[in-house]
Amino acid sequence: MESTLPPIGTVGLWVPGMDLRPPAAAAEAAAEVEALGYGALWLSEGLVRDPFMEAATLLGATRSLVVGTGIAVIWGRHPRLLRSQARALLDAHPGRFVLGLGTSHARLVEGVMGLRYERPLTALRETLDRIDEPDPVLQLAGIGPRSAPQAPRVLAALGPRALEVARDRSSGAFSYLVTPEHTAEARAVLGPDRVLIVEQGVVAGLGDGEARDRARAHIAGYLAGEPYRASWRRLGFGDGDFRDGGSDRLVDALVAVGEEEIAERVGAHLAAGADHVCLQALPADPATLPRDQWRRLAHLTGGR
Repeated sequence: MESTLPPIGTVGLWVPGMDLRPPAAAAEAAAEVEALGYGALWLSEGLVRDPFMEAATLLGATRSLVVGTGIAVIWGRHPRLLRSQARALLDAHPGRFVLGLGTSHARLVEGVMGLRYERPLTALRETLDRIDEPDPVLQLAGIGPRSAPQAPRVLAALGPRALEVARDRSSGAFSYLVTPEHTAEARAVLGPDRVLIVEQGVVAGLGDGEARDRARAHIAGYLAGEPYRASWRRLGFGDGDFRDGGSDRLVDALVAVGEEEIAERVGAHLAAGADHVCLQALPADPATLPRDQWRRLAHLTGGR
């Protein structure tokens, strides 16, 4: 994988459900993210609109902001379509799109998307093989790979085997719901030459009790996901931490509350080997964007 990531700074935003807003509202929010100095905006898998279509809207509303899928799920997407969508975005907005791919987990793929989830790492490798093979349409058109570069990509990775795939088949890894200890372990697997992007849940600007209630509600939504449980077990958590919405120890380890703690957690991830930390500011209502928190935390970008 030769393509490298564009400059994205050390701090960005991970924004779930951007597609729940009207396109004009999403575009306005992206313009503010850019003005606040965040290096990149990462989109979750689409709920209402396809994340590649959403990325086109946000890229068109901004001038320098990097937009990435963080991540687009491989299931139900033909590899050739993935390649062509990413290439279209890169052609229209050179140096500003990153293709993030992953397998997600069975609860989403089977329970929500209605697709079959099996042998995820094998499926990911096969998808990458198809993306990387010569494109017969481009060959017929006389367009070679040098004149049609692929978008830089990162792969969602939590466990050692997935991190090895990210190291060998992409520009780097994208981790989610992890601690700085995981970041250090991921860096050891990836080596020094791959990018490590870390999502970090945060709550800023609220009283401690309300903020921690919001953090616990967020973690509770992931407790049934086996890939996350396996990741947390490797970090020393056990079944007792997964009951009743998650133990205080688990919630505090995964969500940083308050501006001082958030700054410390970002610093800890960077010190452990992360190249870029994308903050997921948790709103009171998933249908709203936590723009007040984005503004409070913009100082962490250091002006990019």
